[in-house]
Amino acid sequence: FGAQLFYIAFCRKYLGLEGANSTEIDPDTKYPVIDLLDSQKTVTEKGGTMRLGGLKIFLEENTRLYEAYQQKEIIERFRHRYHIQERFITEEAKEMGMRVSSRDITGNIINSIELKREDHWMVGTQFHPEFKSRPYKPSPLYSEFIKECIKNKDTKE
Repeated sequence: FGAQLFYIAFCRKYLGLEGANSTEIDPDTKYPVIDLLDSQKTVTEKGGTMRLGGLKIFLEENTRLYEAYQQKEIIERFRHRYHIQERFITEEAKEMGMRVSSRDITGNIINSIELKREDHWMVGTQFHPEFKSRPYKPSPLYSEFIKECIKNKDTKE
């Protein structure tokens, strides 16, 4: 839920979409900023049908995600049925710093978002970097986050 809740909170707070939600939580939400993947809308039997496993991701340059991985293509593991609805990433959202930082191979599914602001280090992913992290080889995303925390530890009250 991390990236999805980040997006819901952003839409409510910064775009004024009161009641914005995921259709998984509120099927009747006025602002379905998170909704079922198109491929899931006709699925009736749930066993083994979600977007699952290692999938190729295409990263946008000049993003925190790209800074972490230092490459345009990565493979990460997924486990979800719901995704971020791009129609809510309006010009207003972009002006406030919302940015898509990666997509799937078709370009239609958003795999990560981030808030591009100097006073925040916020990255939300649909994939699970913890699935590929190891004790002595953490995900590049976790390493980058920890570096930023150390760098900024004395700048916040």
